[in-house]
Amino acid sequence: MTYCCGILVRDGLVMIADTRTNAGLDNVSTFRKLHIFSNPGERIVAVACAGNLAISQSVLSTLTEGMEDPETGEVETLMNAPTMFQAAQRIGKAIRMVHATEGPALKAEDISFDVSFLFGGQIKGSRMRLFMVYTAGNFIECTTDTPYLQIGEHKYGKPVLDRAMHYDVELYEALKTGLISMDSTMRSNLGVGLPIDVLVVRADACEADLNHRIEAGEPYFHDLRSRWSAALRAAHNNIPRPPYKTQSEVKH
Repeated sequence: MTYCCGILVRDGLVMIADTRTNAGLDNVSTFRKLHIFSNPGERIVAVACAGNLAISQSVLSTLTEGMEDPETGEVETLMNAPTMFQAAQRIGKAIRMVHATEGPALKAEDISFDVSFLFGGQIKGSRMRLFMVYTAGNFIECTTDTPYLQIGEHKYGKPVLDRAMHYDVELYEALKTGLISMDSTMRSNLGVGLPIDVLVVRADACEADLNHRIEAGEPYFHDLRSRWSAALRAAHNNIPRPPYKTQSEVKH
């Protein structure tokens, strides 16, 4: 299982991904799911992946090696895409290429072709953007109304983002909220776990402001988890009990 989230606010972009993969309780491994492609000052784009690991790795390898355009002969990669929109299209194209190659064999083994991606970043001269690319290769774009996207085991971390996130949140406050969202997911699903990879990019910088891996036992994340749990317990205790009368009280 996986949890990845991307947050796009006025100040910039935050992307967070766990690293746990498992094929059963006795086969748990660590694989990087947040991949960064950068030419500092010119462009920085990042891809986070969820779903079948073999499929996502094939898609990323296809994007890295490039896909030849039959009309122009150009080898298309994320690093030479002229716009973020066209780069997102190339991810979709790579997914469809991998599906055409591997889909029939997976179907024969009754294995679903399951993969999804978050794709965000900025190319110099254009605005920062964030997309979610589906298994079919189609995609949606993050908006200012709902400035975050999630893939993988998203249901446990979504309420935190729904309540706290809006487009004008300061960049590192957005990172803090994203980490709380990740912690909420880890608390409820053991298939999501440390280490956690984090990328923060300021708008118009076209380079990483923070590219960091949170390992088990890191003091800040441990403190964040403890404080969030304590804050939830305190909030619960401070809410009055329901005023509704019980059946025995009604009879009297």
